[in-house]
This record gives sequence, C-alpha cells and structure tokens, in this order.
Amino acid sequence: MLNRKSRSGNRPGAGRFVVTNVEVEGRDEIAVVEMPAFEPEPWDENAALSIVGSRIPRADAPEKVTGRARYTVDVRRAGMLHAAILRAPIARGRLTALDLAPALAIAGMRDVIASEDVPEIRIAGLPLFDRIIRYAGQPVAAVCADSDEAAQLALRAIRAEYEAAPHVVTADDALAEDAPLVRGKSNRMDDSPSVVERGDVDAALRDAEIVVHRTYRTPVALHTSLEPHASVAEWDGEALTVWESTQGVFQIRSHIAKAFGLPLNRVRVLMDYMGGGFGCKNGARAHAYVAAAFARRLNTAVRAVNDREAEQMDTGNRPATVQRVTLAARGDGQLTAIVLDAVVPLGIGGWDGGPSNIYHEMYACENVRTTETFVYINASAMSAFRAPGHVEGAFGLECAMDSLARKVGIDPLELRTRNYAKRDGRKDRPYTGKRLDECYRVGAERFGWAERANDADADRVVARKGAEGGKFPIGGAPRRSANSTPPRRGFGMASQCWGTGGGPPAYATVRVNSDGSADVLTGSQDLGTGARTIFAQIAAEALGARLEDIRVILGDTERTPYTGNSWGSMTTPSVGPAVRMAAEDARTQLLEAAASVLKTTPDKLVARGSVIRVKRGKRSITFKALGEELGDVMIIGRGSRGPNPDGEAIHTFGAHFAEVEV
Repeated sequence: MLNRKSRSGNRPGAGRFVVTNVEVEGRDEIAVVEMPAFEPEPWDENAALSIVGSRIPRADAPEKVTGRARYTVDVRRAGMLHAAILRAPIARGRLTALDLAPALAIAGMRDVIASEDVPEIRIAGLPLFDRIIRYAGQPVAAVCADSDEAAQLALRAIRAEYEAAPHVVTADDALAEDAPLVRGKSNRMDDSPSVVERGDVDAALRDAEIVVHRTYRTPVALHTSLEPHASVAEWDGEALTVWESTQGVFQIRSHIAKAFGLPLNRVRVLMDYMGGGFGCKNGARAHAYVAAAFARRLNTAVRAVNDREAEQMDTGNRPATVQRVTLAARGDGQLTAIVLDAVVPLGIGGWDGGPSNIYHEMYACENVRTTETFVYINASAMSAFRAPGHVEGAFGLECAMDSLARKVGIDPLELRTRNYAKRDGRKDRPYTGKRLDECYRVGAERFGWAERANDADADRVVARKGAEGGKFPIGGAPRRSANSTPPRRGFGMASQCWGTGGGPPAYATVRVNSDGSADVLTGSQDLGTGARTIFAQIAAEALGARLEDIRVILGDTERTPYTGNSWGSMTTPSVGPAVRMAAEDARTQLLEAAASVLKTTPDKLVARGSVIRVKRGKRSITFKALGEELGDVMIIGRGSRGPNPDGEAIHTFGAHFAEVEV
C-alpha cells in the first residue's frame, strides 16, 4: 500500500511568486512565475539519456499519413452551419451603402450581421465591422448559411457601395508631408521613433578610419499556412466551445471570453492538429468572432474558414523594412560604431517587431545606435512571422558586414571573428552558452570556405567558364546549352542569433494510469514542430517509462493546465521543463509506492522501461503490476516552468555558408 508519510518532500509545491524576464519574439517581457519548491538540474550533453536525443518516429506520424489526424477544418458538428465574411475591395474610404436583403433571399441562408449587430467586438482596437475602410480585405459584414456554397452566393448578393479615398501602402508614402491618415492623428505610431543607444556613436563616427553606408530594403512576406485560419463555435447555454486553428488556445479563450462577456471557465478552446502557423495564428481574428456570434444567435454550431484570398489580405504578414546602415571601423576591421535607421510599416497596427535587436547583439561594439520608426499604412495589421525583426535585421547587418570586409580587404569570416561578441551588448549580460566560434570553424571546414574563389576585393560575384573546380553535392552539375553564357558563381556566409530561452508560466501534469500507461497533459500546441514527440520523450526519460506507454494531450483549455502560445521558438524550452518536473514528481510517487510493495526504500530503486527494479538485487515490479497492486490510487505528477536565470542572456547562434550559381 502507498505510505504517503514516506514521501521524500521533493515534489513541486506552492512556492513564492517572483518576477522574471522573458524574451518573446525578440521583445523583452515581464512574467510573474511561481518559484518551484524543487527544480531538477538541467540535462547537459554529458547526461546519460536513453530516449531524449535519440532518433525516433514522430508520435503523430501514423495519424497524419493515414489521414486520421483531425484539423480544425475537418471538425463537423450536428446541424453545423457555414459562415463567410464580406470584405472591402478598396484600401481606404467609406462604406456608403449596405443592402443585406438580397442575401437573405438566397436559398439556405440563415442570418447576416454587420456593424450594428456586434458593436462590442474589436480587433487591433478597431471595430470588427466598420464603415470606415482602412485596408483592402477589411470585414464589413458576414453571412451564415446551410452550406458554404450558399454562403458564398449570399456574399455576392449583398449590395455594397464604397467611396474610395487616397491610400498609402508603403512607408515612404505614409511619411510624406501630405499623406492621408490611416488612423488617429499621425501615421507614426505613438512611440515612434524608438531610439536605443550605447556609447558615443557620433564621436566614433568622427574618429573612424573606415566608414560604410548602405541602404537595404526587405519585402513583405506572407505566412501562407497549408491550413487556413478556421474556427468552429458551439454554445451550450452560456458556455461556449471553440475549435480553432491557433498557436495559443488560452490566448483565444481570453480574447473570446472578453468579447462575449463570459468568465474564462465558460469558454473551452480546443486545437488538435494544425497545418502551420508561423506567427499569424496568434490571437483571435474576424473568423473566430463571426463563428461565435452566429452560433449564439442561431443556437447551433457554426464553421468559419478563410478562403485563400482572405488568408493573403487579412491575416498579417512580415512587413517590409527600409534599413539605412552605417558601420565604422578601424583599419583592421574592428567595429567602432554601428548605426541603424529603420522604417517599418505595420499596416493598421499589429506586432511592432523591428530589426534593431540583432544590431545590438551580434557583434562586439561599444557604440551602437538604432532608430526605428513604425508607421501605419492601409494594409491589415502586421503579425509575427518566424523570428520577426531578426530575419530582416540579419539581412541588413550581414550585407553591411560583407561590404565592410571588402573595404577593409579581409575575408568576411575573418571580419566576423575579429568582432566576436562574448556578451549580449543589448542587455550587457553574459550568455548562458555560446559556440558561434565553433560554428564558424566547423562550417568553414565542411563548406570548403578557404578553397573558394577569392572575391574579397570585388563588388560582384566572379564570372567563370564552366564549372571547373565546382562542387555539385545535390543533383549533379546543371545542364546548359552549348551557347549558354558562363555562369556567375557567388560564395557567402552570414551569422545568426535568436533569443530562444523560453520562459514561464507553463504547467504540465503527468498522470500514471492503473495499467502502467501515462498521460502527459499540457495546454501547448503542436504547429507541426514535433511537440507531441518531444514531450513524450522528455516524460518517458524522466518517468522511467517506455516511450510507447506515453500519450501526450495538448490544446484543450478545459482538460490541460495553462501554457502560453507556441511562438518565438519557446515551446520546448518553456514547456519541456514543466513536463520533466511533472514526470519526476510522478516517478517519485511510483518509487514510494513500489518501495512499500518491494519492502525497501525509494532511494534503493530505479525506474527504466516501465519497470521498477531494486538497484542491488533481482526484485522488480512493472508499472502495470504496481498499478494493479494500488488499485484505484492514481499517481499524478505536477510540474511548472521556473524563472529564467538572473543576469544572463539566453540565445542560439548559427553560421550559414552558401554557394550560388546563376
């Protein structure tokens, strides 16, 4: 029998609450976290692990390849109706007339809503439906019908009239003196420009031996996930259930509950499988509010799925940037100043993830100044997209470093090595770990960097006849006609850094069933990045179970404990420690229970492969046999993510090498 008094006292319990810093998509945020009473030492590369780090099949592979995986677009409910959204065809102006009656005459039509029906719902601080048009693709009304085909016919039947007005879709146009206003009293965001400076940049520029000025422009990029934004909403009295393709089920719950005036425990959000997100599926969008509104009005389940046009027009993007970069250096290439003046259009609002961080972090330099101006344009609100800001910033900074290398007359890799940063210049903190120098060395060796054509003194790639000395590791040499011009081949390398330390709050539960199987419950989401597999590996390793005995349950605000959004490369470093702690808590309880059965003490037992053995002896008991012995007693382990370390910066780094022939 289980002797609870023999517990070791190492279970995570209620502790004091502390404040910690968390880097989310390149931005520093403050989080309140419960300090765990017990937190295991991190696994390092020398840890004796048998499951974590091994190559295994993905846990969700059978469901995906057989078509059994259910995505939000696959959800079907009894009596379910279909909603569709009418979107403005103009970039700026006014909706002057809206006749909804023709839509209601379409066979199968059930309902139609416009601005006066849901005035309380707002997105990016603006009404869900608005007669003031600020971007093409803006929702102006919505219909609900028995089928998606009927809903589309109803949209086409609506008579809408618009008065177009001049608009701006580039940062340059938005900042012009006579530019039309997108929203508010200025096209600049309230806190723009944002200036961050360290050292004496102006003095460094005056004293510099070498100065490089460059301007770089990066384009808009769209997420284009395989699965579009989708939502199914169903009410049961005053309780709402939402199936949503989202990167954050708890964030969706908060947004929906606020919009409809519900307590959080009356909204349940589920997300099983997801066909990609890349940052655009954070937070509730128009389709989710429309589905919930119609479902309440009609007292039946309603499905709303974006078509591809809506995906391109109204789900955000990686915004364009204009980056004016100045690098100053000594004659040997040692950086003495880094200056960035960037302009970033954010649509009608959205995530202000600019390119400046990497300019402060990547290289050792005492004098750095970045200026970011965020502007409104007539486009949908920008959303995070795969390391927002860092990708654009890396392009500008690394191109400028190549230009500096040519002007100094040294190898681009050597220039980066001479300016290697051992501390995070933005936060003035040491890194928890950094091996970029090793990446430089290994990458250069494997790529053959030293043997490439010398292009240090040229402003363009070298033209060569044929492919003498060339390497074609994939697919062989390219085919060319006898009359083709000589190819132009370029060699390049670049550095990368990204804040990926994760952070709290994140919670997990590990439940060991009476048959020896175990469930891992956490409110995270799997975007396709393998979270199910990773959490199963961590739990099996920490619990001492077989991998096949572990099931991972994600994305359900009613069944699982809270975790944050799956964004910013944070899922594994945020949720993984909570899963491990919960599994170790459950293992402690299993060992205590087994000690009672095996007539020994927990410290003399070890669990591995779903079997508990005496360390020095032959006695053992399987998890299943122990469960049968315990009967209805359930082992439940709980874990949470503790605070990030104080005074240290957590980043990943990388070096990229490329050979391109045109």
